[in-house]
Amino acid sequence: MNISNLYKSKKTVYSMEVFPPKKSGAVETVYNTLYGLRGLPIDYISVTYGAGGTDSQKDKTVEIASLIKSEYGIEPLSHLTCVGSTKEQIAETLTHLKNAGVQNILALRGDMPAEGPCEMAFPHASDLAQFIREQDSFFNVAGACYPEGHVDAESLDADIENLKKKVDAGVTHLTTQLFFDNEVFYRFMEKVEKAGINVPIAAGIMPIIKKTQIERTVSMCGASIPAKFARLISRYSESPEALYSAGLSYTIDQITDLVASGVRGIHLYTMNNVEVARAVTTATESLFESVNKI
Repeated sequence: MNISNLYKSKKTVYSMEVFPPKKSGAVETVYNTLYGLRGLPIDYISVTYGAGGTDSQKDKTVEIASLIKSEYGIEPLSHLTCVGSTKEQIAETLTHLKNAGVQNILALRGDMPAEGPCEMAFPHASDLAQFIREQDSFFNVAGACYPEGHVDAESLDADIENLKKKVDAGVTHLTTQLFFDNEVFYRFMEKVEKAGINVPIAAGIMPIIKKTQIERTVSMCGASIPAKFARLISRYSESPEALYSAGLSYTIDQITDLVASGVRGIHLYTMNNVEVARAVTTATESLFESVNKI
């Protein structure tokens, strides 16, 4: 199924992300996650694709995406990055995905490896999106966007100009980087609409339920911390149980507000945590049922 058709048939789409662990011996983690998510009303599941990863890790992404479709009956969205691959390797991966029946691809530049420059077939995700579209009409291409601007962008406005190029290259829908302040998302949406970007945009949400997540997550994506969330962290950071409950509640409140405001999609970054994914889904399932009946 072409995921863009989900956005045509539903007012608000609900999706999740899982990721293959970097350590090959830990790959069972993602299989256990998928097993634990069975039965949940998920419209599609995205599978990450590690930048600069080994061929075996990239093959696992294809394998897992295929499993999601064949065993769980959920549409997969397979990540594909410019970083760490030649044009020939990307074309080969596309062949594997097509043979596995995986139609939907999230085209990304990918994070630059800490050790320095590496093989890079295309400089931008928009170039990769265009390449995929030119290779085979079988594929539907999705993209990423950044409510507070990509960390390498000169400004948010400059980043939105580049986002327009990505959409013009054939991207049919977008998912945001995680954010903790809905007002940031709403201001971003106003800007993209003024820029003539009218494809569906899903809000990327990550539940923060552990103290160790906070600094790592913020440094990774550059998301700002609103005062309300900062107070939550300060108040409960020394109590794992309280922080878990407070973090979960904050996520549910975020999603409730976004759905009420007409967001086109919610994309939950699960971090392979089944318990959290199930708790969030159970608490918000009726919201999606309600808006999609209207």
